[in-house]
Amino acid sequence: MDLVGGCRAFVSVSEAGSFTAGAAVARIPQPVASRRIAALERHFGERLFDRTTRRARLTPFGREVLPSARRLVQLADALDHDAQRARLRPLRLAVPDTCDVRSLAELAAEARAREVHLEFRVAPPGERAELVRTQEVRAALVAVPADESVWSVPLGLAGVARPEARVVHLETLRAGRSGGPRRHVRIQPEDDVPHVRDRLLRVRDAVGLPPAQVAVAASLTAAAAAVFGSADLLLCSAAQAEQLGLHWRPVGEVALARGYGVAAALGEDAERVRGLSAAVARCLGAEA
Repeated sequence: MDLVGGCRAFVSVSEAGSFTAGAAVARIPQPVASRRIAALERHFGERLFDRTTRRARLTPFGREVLPSARRLVQLADALDHDAQRARLRPLRLAVPDTCDVRSLAELAAEARAREVHLEFRVAPPGERAELVRTQEVRAALVAVPADESVWSVPLGLAGVARPEARVVHLETLRAGRSGGPRRHVRIQPEDDVPHVRDRLLRVRDAVGLPPAQVAVAASLTAAAAAVFGSADLLLCSAAQAEQLGLHWRPVGEVALARGYGVAAALGEDAERVRGLSAAVARCLGAEA
């Protein structure tokens, strides 16, 4: 039987003093209230109301169990309230700073249509998993090797001048090859992870470039500013290059890609984020 529904009708009728008024308080038809109370009486094996009078007068047994029934109704109402609040509690998601405002807004809108309320926390790759561990966010888009990823973002080199070749070889940046100032490769903080940075630095060393010629910048803004004012190159995705108005080409010596997965304390939160895969991919500039 519906114990909570029966107790709700019982409490309402006892407080209103009649079945009709009590049913109105409980927002149910009077016959439904009567049936629920009758079912409750069968469940307990005792009468709750003396039906020999016009008013709904409690029996001695009814007076004894009324306080417990009232507590059960109050607990049920509190549970409904807490469940509603938990369902609407924002899912705080740590994201890279490469996600632009529009794509994040589109992701949030798509999530809201699925009754998932997202809030975003922008953080560098080294901090996003830690934010999950410390419970400052419920989930994070974390950097992983491309072959272990849910989303993969190919990387290349972008600059102000349109390159003639279809790829950019780091060996062409060696001093004396171009006859002009030494060109640098700027690595933005989002790519300051071993599976991207270390692979590029190994190529740098293999082709004989000095360490400072391929290095991590303090920020994406600083890296882009250096590229805008020189012949330097930015390690980035094709989508980023387009946003910045730069010309992008793959790296000739090595295939580089950002990889992203989901970290979350609760598996259900990770599944909610994965369920928004297409919108997340757009945020990251990832391949479909």
